[in-house]
Amino acid sequence: MHTLIPFATPAGPQCQDAIPRLELPYLAELLGLLTPTPPVLGNEDSLSPLHERVHAKSLNLPGVDGLLPWAALDARQLGLTRIHGDTGWAWITPCHWQINADHVAMDHPDTLALDAHEIDALREAMQPYFAEDGITLHSLNHSTWLVHGEILCDLPTASLARACGAKVDRWMPRVAQARSLRRLQNEMQMLLYRHPVNDARAAQRRLTVNSFWISGTGTLPSGAVDKSDNMSVQHSLEAAALRDDAHAWVQAWQQLDSGLIALLLRQAKAGQPLELTLCGERMAAGFELQNTAWWNRIQRRFTTPSPAELLRTL
Repeated sequence: MHTLIPFATPAGPQCQDAIPRLELPYLAELLGLLTPTPPVLGNEDSLSPLHERVHAKSLNLPGVDGLLPWAALDARQLGLTRIHGDTGWAWITPCHWQINADHVAMDHPDTLALDAHEIDALREAMQPYFAEDGITLHSLNHSTWLVHGEILCDLPTASLARACGAKVDRWMPRVAQARSLRRLQNEMQMLLYRHPVNDARAAQRRLTVNSFWISGTGTLPSGAVDKSDNMSVQHSLEAAALRDDAHAWVQAWQQLDSGLIALLLRQAKAGQPLELTLCGERMAAGFELQNTAWWNRIQRRFTTPSPAELLRTL
């Protein structure tokens, strides 16, 4: 099993300052048993975060920035590509935009905690407007719809993780074919302003839904495998990292260390094959178990970096 840990080093300044305070004894011991593999480089200005690129590569998906076909992969699993084909798919996530004097910010959609009734009611209200542009909304889960339309073909979009907590305008698609989507966002703000779902939420002093985010676009190649691959993506650091909440991020790392990392350490000591990738914005550092005597002799001649030293390089 290959374990991928995104946001091992977040870009936020508070989390960056917290790295020296991390105490990860199980990770420190595990790194001493593993062999480094060639790193993968990234940057914080890409539409697709580095951890998504690493995961996409494991699935044999194309690695074009902003066109990792996650939605098409879901559509294939649901049998929808037999009807509509492998192109023109996307995720649409209802969200809350915070309007500020000089910018628009987006809370993570998970904070909305939409229930099944709410998200179905919103989809029914929004579907006619999307249909005018040839876009069909399909139910997917409690927070996201799977959508299809020709206008979405080969449209580069930014990952939801890019827009959360940031200035939304920076990550909006700017190509000509996205104009109708920007118009739809404006229309949805007016439609949702007095929607019964939002009226009820506002009465309960809960965040309302006033926009949507589009992501996961891209064409699915015929050789791509399904999502039941050998990579386990751990998302426990993500929420705190996106908020740049250093205290919560350190706590999440410590829980990960005493839980999953401790389990991987036991597996490594038992000689079970494993791979581990720690992913930041600038670099994904990979490690694997090299269980040969000659490597153990060589490895003892070198000093294994501490977790904090390693994370500062990501």
